[in-house]
Amino acid sequence: MLSQKARYALRALFVLGEHNSDEPMMIADVAEKANVPRKFLEQILLEMKRRGIVHSMRGKFGGYTLGRAPEDISFAEVIRVIDGPLALTPCSSRTAYRKCDDCEDEVTCAIRKVLLNVRDATADILEGHTLAHALADRKTASKRRKRAE
Repeated sequence: MLSQKARYALRALFVLGEHNSDEPMMIADVAEKANVPRKFLEQILLEMKRRGIVHSMRGKFGGYTLGRAPEDISFAEVIRVIDGPLALTPCSSRTAYRKCDDCEDEVTCAIRKVLLNVRDATADILEGHTLAHALADRKTASKRRKRAE
């Protein structure tokens, strides 16, 4: 299940992506617009900064910007940074593989075979969906809502 921390990370990235400016956005503004507790957001943004997903600038006019173009930030990358591997078991992970402690034979393990397929399907979807896609979806939904009002 996607953690609340990962949800907060994605919401903060949506805000930064919609800001659509080279000017940094203050963390208090990001927290307010994303509806994320500021203290929690500081930790999240620090983790994403270490991976180059966001940049920070210090000083009076400092704040945060996206570290890369929205089309270069996948949901999979953000989730891996915040929550860890996408796989449901360590033996089905491509980024953090290890043999399960109670596994008798990985080659014949029916559980592993299914979970490898689940991991691959999940990764394909999350790696193929970027921040740019999400921002476009949000923009379309917003236009539909305004027309309906």
